[in-house]
Amino acid sequence: MRDKVLRDDFTSEEPWRVFRIMGEFVEGFEALSKIGPAISIFGSARTKRGTKYYKLTEKIAQLLVKEGYTIITGAGPGIMEAANKGAKKAKGGSIGLNIVVPEIQEPNPYIKTLIDFRYFFCRKVMFDKYSDAFVVLPGGFGTMDELFEALTLVQTERVKPFPIIVVGTEYWNGLLEWLKKAMLASGCISKLDLKIFHVVDKPEEISGILKKFYKKKKTRR
Repeated sequence: MRDKVLRDDFTSEEPWRVFRIMGEFVEGFEALSKIGPAISIFGSARTKRGTKYYKLTEKIAQLLVKEGYTIITGAGPGIMEAANKGAKKAKGGSIGLNIVVPEIQEPNPYIKTLIDFRYFFCRKVMFDKYSDAFVVLPGGFGTMDELFEALTLVQTERVKPFPIIVVGTEYWNGLLEWLKKAMLASGCISKLDLKIFHVVDKPEEISGILKKFYKKKKTRR
């Protein structure tokens, strides 16, 4: 006998999940819609305080705040903490989009505005929608996920082009070589696709790319 689904039965788990998802979008849109120009900074939660990339991230965030940008991170420790710390030091906007996962991530103490998400995809929409650029420092699977989703969205023209800036030539060299020798050589990407992102080592290079891209105005995508 065929199971009958009642149209007005909204009490089961899956239909109610839709409302939780809607709630996350509404809360995120409400909190972020008026933040002005913003940059999302990504990188490993495992980066230790006082290390090379931690210090570099602080400097990057401070410079970007001085140029009128709010800093957005994933709210965690490591690179995210360094970015929020740099933003706070420069007395700028410091936002954390926290993800609630089984192994609880404690938001870092330098965040001014904290928003919690249960769903990764809702959180990603906020990064994509409200960032004028992505700055990506050394990281693991999560960082790669955020980087390649942005590259894919620009490549497939699902979003307007925006600066995607990868920091740390030494760390990213292996991946860059693989993109050229494997992906490009196999015809899986084009030479133009390799121009979607920039690779830099200094905060000033990031500033230069942003100024060139947006010229004299900081307009939201």
